Amino acid sequence: MKENIETIPLLKAFEAKDECPFCNLAREAEQHAISFILGSAYMEDDIREQTDKTGFCRHHFKMMYDYGNRLGSALILSTHLHKLNQELAQEIKDFSPGKSSVLKRFKHTDATAQLTPSTNIGAWAASKKDSCYVCDHFNNIYGRYLDTFFDLYRKDEEFRKIFAESKGVCIPHFGDLVEVAERRLNDAQKKEFYPVAFSLMQENMKRLEDEVCWFVEKNDYLNKDKPWGNSQDSIQRGIQKCTGGYPADEIFKAKL
Repeated sequence: MKENIETIPLLKAFEAKDECPFCNLAREAEQHAISFILGSAYMEDDIREQTDKTGFCRHHFKMMYDYGNRLGSALILSTHLHKLNQELAQEIKDFSPGKSSVLKRFKHTDATAQLTPSTNIGAWAASKKDSCYVCDHFNNIYGRYLDTFFDLYRKDEEFRKIFAESKGVCIPHFGDLVEVAERRLNDAQKKEFYPVAFSLMQENMKRLEDEVCWFVEKNDYLNKDKPWGNSQDSIQRGIQKCTGGYPADEIFKAKL
């Protein structure tokens, strides 16, 4: 298989042989982004302009806090807050309360439903929840990884074998693979790809179900002397398969 700058990260992720190579790529990308902005990039005006405008999601703000460069986080946060305060002032200035009614006042709020913003302030606040410099860093290259996956799958028999012998992917990335397959593969290629992908997902989801179930059974005293098999770390791998990510990862910190 011919390797190049586009295929190497994807092939390396498959070599890790964990539950989802795309989660592996996402972890590498987010750790790189955190190290970059809290290394020295936060002192660069163009980077600060981007982080001031985009901000960070809850998850990546927590990663920044845990990383260890408190001064860097404070400098980034100080100018981001300045930008937010400017926007907040404008949103409040533009806010105009809607006309009230008895029907609205007696209607219960469904806390289980996703609230659809009906005010400029609600829409502004909602836009900040998922706006994130680190997420954007991966999202900007994720499409290329998906395209590279299907370029390799269509052209390289060795890669098709690597995929067929993998543990599949997590459910969120499985959905993305199917969506992109519909665009990137012709009818004959789909006829070959889908049975492999679907079989991989079902077999590995069932494998994880069995491993987690054995984890439960192993905690019964009757099974205390029986081998754990692959179930000892099945909880974190099962969570990854369901939602993506690495729930058992240690906190990502700056290397001193």
